[in-house]
Amino acid sequence: MKSHLPTDLEPVSLTVTPAAIEAYAHLTQDFNPIHLDPEFASRTPMGGVIAHGTMSVGLIWRSLAQSLPPEDFSSVRLDVRFVKPIRLKETVVAGGRLQAGGQSTYDVWVLGADDGVERIVGTAQLSA
Repeated sequence: MKSHLPTDLEPVSLTVTPAAIEAYAHLTQDFNPIHLDPEFASRTPMGGVIAHGTMSVGLIWRSLAQSLPPEDFSSVRLDVRFVKPIRLKETVVAGGRLQAGGQSTYDVWVLGADDGVERIVGTAQLSA
């Protein structure tokens, strides 16, 4: 195991507001109404507005970038699975922990700050 790797990634949080979703929509040019139109979103299986999935994955990237040395961060391969949508007014926290006995693989996640429920889970693998 690389001795300079932290055991825990620095947590990064975000409260999902309409302004944050709108800013992310403009940044990515993803104007899907499931993210921006409460009336439309309420008629979908999601039952309301949800944050962009990639906005939440970006929190994992921020956690990795704030925790790892640049030479390790540049070699990360992220593999995630979306477990539960993130809704307006929710605060979520991204982080990770080095796998026990692992050489350079982190279990990573985005969790609800209030309920601890997984929203995104996966791994971040650093290449040798």
